[in-house]
Amino acid sequence: MLNMRYLWQKRKSVVVTWLISYSAVLIIPIIISLIIYSQASHALTSEIHRANDSLLKQMRYTIDNQVDLMKRLNMEITWNTQLQSLMYTGGSAKEAPFTAYRLAKEFRLYKTSYGSIDEFYVYWNQEDSVIRPGNIRDSATAFQTIHATGSMDYEEWKEALKGTETNRFIVWPHLDGGGTRSSIVYLTRLPKDLEGQDTGTVVVMADASRFQNAIESISGLSGGQLLILNEESEVLLSNRSADPEENAELKPFMNGRHVNLDKSKVGDSELFYIPSAVSDLKYAIIIPSGVYWEKAEYVRSFTFISILISLVSAGVLTLFFLRRNYSPIQELVNTLADKITPQERADWNELSLIRQAVLHTRNEKDEVMLQLQKHQHVLRSNMMGRLLKGKLDALVPYEESFKSYQMELQSNEFAVILFMLENEDCLYEKLPGIDVNERRKLLQFIISNVVEELARKRSHIGYVAESDDMMVCLVNLNTGAPDVNADLRGIASEAQDFLKRYDMELTVSLSGKHLSWPGIAEAYQEAVDAMEYKMVLGKKGIISYEEIAREGEGQSDYYYPLQMEQQLINFIKAGDYAQASAYMNEITDRNFGKPLMSLTLAKCLIFNLVATMIKAMNELGDKDGGLIGANTQWMESIMACDTIQEMQQELQALLREVCRAAGEKRSANVSQDRELSLRDLVAKVTRYIEDNYGDPNLNVNAIGERFDLKGSYLSKLFKNQTGEGLLDCIHKFRIGQAKELIRTKNESISEISRMVGYNDAATFIRVFKKYEGITPGKFKEIG
Repeated sequence: MLNMRYLWQKRKSVVVTWLISYSAVLIIPIIISLIIYSQASHALTSEIHRANDSLLKQMRYTIDNQVDLMKRLNMEITWNTQLQSLMYTGGSAKEAPFTAYRLAKEFRLYKTSYGSIDEFYVYWNQEDSVIRPGNIRDSATAFQTIHATGSMDYEEWKEALKGTETNRFIVWPHLDGGGTRSSIVYLTRLPKDLEGQDTGTVVVMADASRFQNAIESISGLSGGQLLILNEESEVLLSNRSADPEENAELKPFMNGRHVNLDKSKVGDSELFYIPSAVSDLKYAIIIPSGVYWEKAEYVRSFTFISILISLVSAGVLTLFFLRRNYSPIQELVNTLADKITPQERADWNELSLIRQAVLHTRNEKDEVMLQLQKHQHVLRSNMMGRLLKGKLDALVPYEESFKSYQMELQSNEFAVILFMLENEDCLYEKLPGIDVNERRKLLQFIISNVVEELARKRSHIGYVAESDDMMVCLVNLNTGAPDVNADLRGIASEAQDFLKRYDMELTVSLSGKHLSWPGIAEAYQEAVDAMEYKMVLGKKGIISYEEIAREGEGQSDYYYPLQMEQQLINFIKAGDYAQASAYMNEITDRNFGKPLMSLTLAKCLIFNLVATMIKAMNELGDKDGGLIGANTQWMESIMACDTIQEMQQELQALLREVCRAAGEKRSANVSQDRELSLRDLVAKVTRYIEDNYGDPNLNVNAIGERFDLKGSYLSKLFKNQTGEGLLDCIHKFRIGQAKELIRTKNESISEISRMVGYNDAATFIRVFKKYEGITPGKFKEIG
C-alpha cells in the first residue's frame, strides 16, 4: 500500500513522463516503415513523372523548333516594310497594287528561307485579296486554291480571318499538289490603322504530318497518349484518335471540346502536361496508373520487416536513455532545494521545480530593471534641468551620471539649442482621441529624435529635454568641427525643414560655445535671451545669441522726436490714412531696422505710437477718448501679440480706424460755404477745360495759374469733389472729342491728335488706348 501511494505521488515525475515518452518511441518503427513505404511510392511516382516529363520535353523540343520557325516567319512578315507601307501609310490607290506586287515578290525569298513552312499568305482587308509568294488573288480564288477541300467552307474561312482572336493556332485543311492534308495554322491579326479600320491577317501553315511524325518518333511512350493542345486546351494533334467517343482514356479528361488540365488523375489514368517554351501551345500525355504500381508489393513486404526490427531496437534504447538522462536532473533538483517551496516540492515534477526556481530569479531581476527604466527618463531630465539652470551639485560626478544614463560625452564644450513650438494648439486638434499629456509626449518624442539625429549627423552629440514649455537640446560639441556656429544653425535649419512636414512651426534660438559644466547654464541663458528677441525678429526664425550681441554693440538710439510725432498727428487729424501709415512705417523701420533695438525700447515705441493716436483724437475734440475707450479690445490685442510684426499689424488696424473717425469728424466740421465754393470752382475748371482742350499747353499747372492756385493742390481739390484727377479729366474730354472727330471727319490720326491738343501723335495713341482699350486706328476701322 505504501509503494502504491509513493508511486501515485511520483506520477508527475519526469521519470514517469520520460518512461511514457520513450515507450511512445516504440511507434517510431511503424512511422519509419510508413515513411519508407510512402517515400518508395513517391519515388516510383516521381520516376514515372520524370519519364513522362522527359517524353514531353522531347516532344516540346521537336515541335517547338517547327513552331518557332512559324512565329519567326510571322514576325518577319508582320514587320515587313512593304507590308507596313501597304497597310498603314495611306498612300494613293494607284500605289497600293504596286506595293502589294513588290510584297509578293519578297515573299518568294521567305519561301526559300523557310523550307519547312508549307504555305503562308496575308489576307488584305481593304482589297479582300490574298497576297501569296509570287501572286495576288482575290479571296474566293485563293480559298479555292488553298483550302477548298470540303471540310471548311468559304464563309467559315473568312470569319476566322476577320475574327477578334489573334496569335492562335488552329487546324485547317490544305490542298497540296491535288491532295488534301491537314495543317497547323498560326493566325495573327494585324493592328488596326489610324482610322480604326481592320487591315489584314497573317497566316502561316505547316503540314500536320511534320508534327505527327515528331510525335511518332518519340521513344519510350509505354502505352501512353500524346496530345498537342492550343491556348484554349483544344486538341490539335494526337498519336491516337482525338474523338472522346472513340478514346476511353481521353474521354474522362474532356470538358466539351477542351481538355480539363486541372484533373491530374481520373479513374485508372493520369494526365501530365508542360507548356511550350515559344508559344501558347501545351503538350500533354495520358498514361494508365497500373504502369507503376506493379512494384508496390515489394515495397509493402520491405515495410513489414523494417517495423519488426524497429520495435526491438526501440525497447533497448528506451531503457538505456531513461537511466542515463535522469541522473543530471536529480542532481540539479538537489542543488536548488533551498529555492523550492514545500508546496512546489509536492508537485514531484523535477522540470517544473527547476522552471519555477529560474523564473523566480528572473522575475526579481526584471522588477529591478523595470523600476530603473521607469525612473531613468525622469532622473535624466531632472539632471539636465539642474545643469541648465546652473544648480550644480559638487558631490555629483556628472561624467559618471552621464554614463549611467547611456549619455556619451566627447568633449567639455557645450552649446544649447532652444525650440519653441508656435502652433502647439493646432497640432493638438489634429490628434483627436489622444490624451493631452500623451499628445505632448508624442510631439516631444518626435522633436527629440529628429534633433538628436541631426546633431549626430554633424559629428556632435545632442540630448533633448523639456524646460519652461520649451524643448532644449544640450549639444556636446566635437572639438574638431571647423565652424561650430554653422553646425548649430544647420541643425536648427534642417530640424525646421523636416518638422514642417508634420505641420510643426518652430522658432529656434542658439547659444554660443561654452566650456565645462558651469558653462551649460550660461549657454542656456543665452538661448533664452535670444528667444525673447523673437518679439522683434518674428516667429519661425533662427535667432543666434552671438549675432544679437554683435548687433547690440552698435545699437541705435530710440528715435521718435516731437516734430515727427506732431507730423503724424497732423496726418491723422487730416484723416489721411495712406500718409499716416507710410509715416508710421518710416518711424518703425527707422527704429526696428539694423542695428537691433532692445525689447524694452521696442515696446515703448509701440505704446508711444498708440498714445500719439489718442492725442490726435483729443485735438479733434474727442476729449473723452470715445473711439479708443469704447474699443479696449485693440489695446488687449496689441498687448497679447508675441512679436513686433504682430503688434505693427494691430497698430495699422487701429490707425485705420482712427483716421476714419478723424476724417468723419473733419468732414462734419467743413462749412457749407466752403463746400459751395469748391463746387463752383470745379464747375469753372470744367468749363475752362471744355473751352481750351485744343490748346497743346493746357495742363494741370496752366489751369492752376489761371485760377491762382498751385496745380497739384487744385488737382487734389478737384479729385476730392469729382472722384478723378484734373489730368484725367483733361485726357478724357480730349479723347471724347477725338472719338467724335474720327466718326464725323475723314482726317488722319495725326491731324485729329493736333485738333484735340496733342502735338505728338504717339502720345495721343498711348492715351487713347489707355482709356478706350484700343488704338484710334482700330477705333476708326470699327466705326
